[in-house]
Amino acid sequence: MRVIAEIPHPDIKITVFSWNAKYIIKLEAGPYEQIYKIAETDIEGLDKVKSMMDGEFIQSCIQRFLSMRTDFSNAYKKVNS
Repeated sequence: MRVIAEIPHPDIKITVFSWNAKYIIKLEAGPYEQIYKIAETDIEGLDKVKSMMDGEFIQSCIQRFLSMRTDFSNAYKKVNS
């Protein structure tokens, strides 16, 4: 797996990899990750991948990170109370 781009964002880390004829888009916020895969044949290059990372998509991902944190915290509290 090879890193081909990092997309700057103030709140999350966004890394684009190339692996096995796919673009792998990894978003990280603290201990949480979201990974999206798209075949290189389904999109016209790295610039199009970067353009997918618009404000609406990123906001949706951030909301999902918040839900992930809540879900994990609730599960953790169940076994550690």
